[in-house]
Amino acid sequence: MIEVTKVEKGEARPYETYLDKKGLISWLFTLDHKRIGLMYLAISMIFFLVGGLFALIFRTELMFPGKQFMTPYAHNVLFTLHGALLIFMVIIPMIPAGFGNFFLPIMVGARDVAFPRLNLMSVWLFAIGGLLLLLSLLFGPIDTGWTFYTPYSASKGLNVFIVSLAVFILGMSSILTGLNFIVTVHKLRAKGMTWGRLPLFVWALYATSIVQLIATPVLGITLLLLGLENILKIGFFDPRLGGDPVLFQHLFWFYSHPAVYLMILPAFGVVSEVVSIHSRKHIFGYWFIAASSLAIAFIGFIVWGHHMFTAGMSPTADILFSFLTFFVAVPTAVKIFNWVATMYKGKIRFTAPMLYIFAFLFIFLVGGLTGLFLASVGTDIHLHDTYFVVAHFHFTMVGAAVFAIFAAFFHWLPKMFGKMYNEKWAKIGWFLNFVGFNLTFIPQFIMGSMGMPRRYWDYPVEFWPYHFVSTIGAFMIATGVLISIGVILHARLKGKKAPDNPWGGMSLEWQIPSPPPTENFLKEPVVTHGPYDFGKKEGH
Repeated sequence: MIEVTKVEKGEARPYETYLDKKGLISWLFTLDHKRIGLMYLAISMIFFLVGGLFALIFRTELMFPGKQFMTPYAHNVLFTLHGALLIFMVIIPMIPAGFGNFFLPIMVGARDVAFPRLNLMSVWLFAIGGLLLLLSLLFGPIDTGWTFYTPYSASKGLNVFIVSLAVFILGMSSILTGLNFIVTVHKLRAKGMTWGRLPLFVWALYATSIVQLIATPVLGITLLLLGLENILKIGFFDPRLGGDPVLFQHLFWFYSHPAVYLMILPAFGVVSEVVSIHSRKHIFGYWFIAASSLAIAFIGFIVWGHHMFTAGMSPTADILFSFLTFFVAVPTAVKIFNWVATMYKGKIRFTAPMLYIFAFLFIFLVGGLTGLFLASVGTDIHLHDTYFVVAHFHFTMVGAAVFAIFAAFFHWLPKMFGKMYNEKWAKIGWFLNFVGFNLTFIPQFIMGSMGMPRRYWDYPVEFWPYHFVSTIGAFMIATGVLISIGVILHARLKGKKAPDNPWGGMSLEWQIPSPPPTENFLKEPVVTHGPYDFGKKEGH
């Protein structure tokens, strides 16, 4: 039976959308993957603003040498929370758990994920883990840095245990999401949806899910051991109790380098979608891009040692990890060359999503090229633990991921809410974000090469011009982010009605009404062509 519902302007429509049910309870206990995806996005965006605020505060302190308004301890606390919140609550989960939950089932032709109740449980765990991270402040602020390096973190007591428990719970959420996605892709694809017709966003999420399932338990167990060491004084990592702090580094980076690809692989998937659709051209080298996602996921597990060149590993291990780190550039370069080839002679439209992708390509390329210095053992000895590493990390992970997140928002917002955004203000936000990001972190490359250590509360006066420009750039980013979020909220509340397929996409999500029906499809989909076969008759 088809239900007729009312929309804002009074006209009737012959289906119910996922937004039609009202009330907080209908959201908290929903099994609809689209609503769960939106809850992930909302929670992540809140923590994005909180973590960004912490960065603004300590960057303001660093604007001039000497004490301004913060103690060294307060700086370390804000620095720790900034890193932990943005990595574990924003960059890792936002695209796969948010946009992935919303669009992966639709893209493969399913009515929901394989395990809807596990999906609901995962978002509850995600919210609980985030709240625990903030509540840890009640048990004593944590100032260990987001890496929780021992032996310092092994002697901090209850607050480290609470943070360890929070990250353990977040890891459980991540594992459940990855499991759900893998089973959904394998078992719930629509008729005609072969592996060669999967959108590349799905391939990226599939590779990400494999990393989540294999790597996340290692982090969970490591931080659980750290928490128990703080409470029960068992010597896992603290040398005073017979533990080994280098063991902690091995275990932590065995997860945390694959976590780099948890951050960036979903962003790669977004780039593939936006580049192809907004260039109106079939993706160049479909199978090479799909296979490179799996290759990056695999190689990511065997390069963790490049974080530890100064930790006292043998020269043989240093050389091996250095070679493997250079090697991981190969599948990444395949993607970049294929995206550029896709745009070549394409009908490029300079929409807000496409501008964010151009920025992504520039920022990620700079981040990747500066990584070559850190992959070389000799130069890494000089650059290790300097602002050069901070700038490299933000260019490679944070900047690239955040620009991909906003590209995803503006690309899929018309489908998610059935509303169009203000293109002019979206581009203004993009400009401020792009210029501000480069102003913030390019000076940090210079500072790092000059020997300025990272994580310091104060600095010699010769570094002042670089810190000053870096802080100005941070405030530009804040302005751009607030404008971009304002554009998204305005579109949701007051935007003009969007057509079902404003960009002319060929994948399944663009062939259903906007916003999507509760059951995703008004009739069982049958896939007859690939997601990038432009020029063929639309419809599946």
